[in-house]
Amino acid sequence: MKLTNNFNLPSTIMNVIARPQYNKGKANLSVTELLNSPRIVQLKRKHWDQLEEDASSMVWSLFGTALHNILEHGKGDNHIVEERIFADVEGMKISGAIDLQEVEADGVIVSDYKTTSAWVVMNEKDDWHNQLNCYAYLLYKAKGVTVKKLQIVAIVRDWSARDAKAKESYPQAPIVVIDIPLWSFEKVEQYVKTRIGLHTEALFDSDTDEEMAECTQDEMWEKPTRFAVMKKGGVRAKSVHDTEGDADHALNQAGKDYFIEIRQGERTRCSNYCQVNQFCSQYQTFLKETNG
Repeated sequence: MKLTNNFNLPSTIMNVIARPQYNKGKANLSVTELLNSPRIVQLKRKHWDQLEEDASSMVWSLFGTALHNILEHGKGDNHIVEERIFADVEGMKISGAIDLQEVEADGVIVSDYKTTSAWVVMNEKDDWHNQLNCYAYLLYKAKGVTVKKLQIVAIVRDWSARDAKAKESYPQAPIVVIDIPLWSFEKVEQYVKTRIGLHTEALFDSDTDEEMAECTQDEMWEKPTRFAVMKKGGVRAKSVHDTEGDADHALNQAGKDYFIEIRQGERTRCSNYCQVNQFCSQYQTFLKETNG
């Protein structure tokens, strides 16, 4: 991948970004890749040398590098910091780098540090549950370790003291510890094996030039097209509907001076955050169908 510097960031920052700390080791898949869309993982692998990313989009990753130093300097006697764990599952070597393990007599507390937004903290991500339970699974498989607790340590980069006072659900401090439910061994093992199966199929399809399975709605962060009944001159919708038929019915009930506003759906990840969208036949077909 080619790193660009379209906004003339200082050389010190460019040097840090250009010297990545991440390395999944001799693994077929990292936990991050395991959770990701198999289509995206394979398209990245296939087109890596053709990809470009501007350094400005990677600035927040610098905080991850800074966190490594904080964890190292703040470790206690019973802490294991940034250990990469490997386990063989279904013929695949899976790896995961665990930010912090607190080793206690009755088990291990696993913590993962995230630099994120207040909105994400208030709308907890399923991926956090998946990721940390995969870490617990790897620890058991590789070291026979029993994990007793999982938690996210969220550093809220856009935290506002004013919003903390005004909104009950808003993070009450710029650092928040979020407990993550611990799955049974059977549940997480089934999840891991299912994900491995999907990635194995995508790898085979990619290597044989077959069409890979498409990304799911969740993987695309898809927002469906919706139909809003609006009053002429108004700002807020009287009602919003999933189908045009339902909106027509509501429009007939609303009376005069109302109309239907079509709120076009979008695939937010595909359009704004996917590095391989230009190589993705699924997204390119979507664009053609949407734009006519």
